[in-house]
Amino acid sequence: MINLTKIIAAVLVLLALALGGYAWVLSRKAPPPPPAVASAGVAPAKASQAQTFPVVVATKPLPAGQAIPADALRVEQLTINPTGAFKETAPLAGRVPVIDLGEGSPLLEGQLVSGLALRIAEGERAVAVKADEVMGVGNKVQPGDFVDVFLMLKFDGKDIDRSQARLLLSRKRVLAFGSASIDGLPSKTDKNGNPQAQQQPRAEAARTAVLAVPVDDVNRLTLAENSGRLLLALRNPTDMSEPDPKLFAELPTALQPASPKRGEAPRAPLEGLDRAQAGLTAADFVTGGNPNALRALTAAARPTAAATGTSSGGNRGGLQVEVIRGDRSETVRY
Repeated sequence: MINLTKIIAAVLVLLALALGGYAWVLSRKAPPPPPAVASAGVAPAKASQAQTFPVVVATKPLPAGQAIPADALRVEQLTINPTGAFKETAPLAGRVPVIDLGEGSPLLEGQLVSGLALRIAEGERAVAVKADEVMGVGNKVQPGDFVDVFLMLKFDGKDIDRSQARLLLSRKRVLAFGSASIDGLPSKTDKNGNPQAQQQPRAEAARTAVLAVPVDDVNRLTLAENSGRLLLALRNPTDMSEPDPKLFAELPTALQPASPKRGEAPRAPLEGLDRAQAGLTAADFVTGGNPNALRALTAAARPTAAATGTSSGGNRGGLQVEVIRGDRSETVRY
């Protein structure tokens, strides 16, 4: 009986040792699955951080129509790469947004002013005039060329001797001619790199020419186009010669500036936008602002008006100018 008890005790001790060894083996195995799942989640996080893109964003609100200062931009790493985004701030300094942009907004090419407006120098305006094959040097004018603008002004259809032909504007840059413009010049080579004919981009005759004109000369160009016929004369771009404005008297303006108040210094001559707003009259434009020339033209016009019976009662004279618009002609009196 005593021996049986000893045997049972020995078996229990061995069983305890076996269980302890099994527990020790289990404690030495790899970590449980949950930590493995957590480590698997770290890899996608690192991968997503690697898929960032440098994008220029605004550091403060940018109002539309105002130049962007350099200190209003910074480059951020974003998880998106919008179409038309910028990677550097240098090309954006001085550009002008077309819409209001909030702080932190990515700057895109489509949100900024583009086109011919960026090709116009300060103090210039882009002005379109009617064009045809003769006016446009046989459609040989190209965007980027420099031209002289001449004016043909008929005084009277029966009095050719008093017609005028004069240089109106000198060395003006052509921004666009027909469908071609300097902000999108058509390629002169095909897809294989072979040169194409110069006439191919202009299969259709040009109907307009866009010129860069100083703002105080826009009035003269407008009156000239509506009072006569314009002619573009193509010139070499390296030819820098221009007429001396000091040789001719300035045309009087349609609006006279207000007289200075007592004690104020005399005002300087009108220039730029001020002179453009003052405007010109057709009579001064035709005669050069010379009252004697206006009276001479008026006196010469009286016999013509009486002979044709176009004046009221046949005894009313005036300055007559033949206005040519395309293939139509009409006489305007002042």
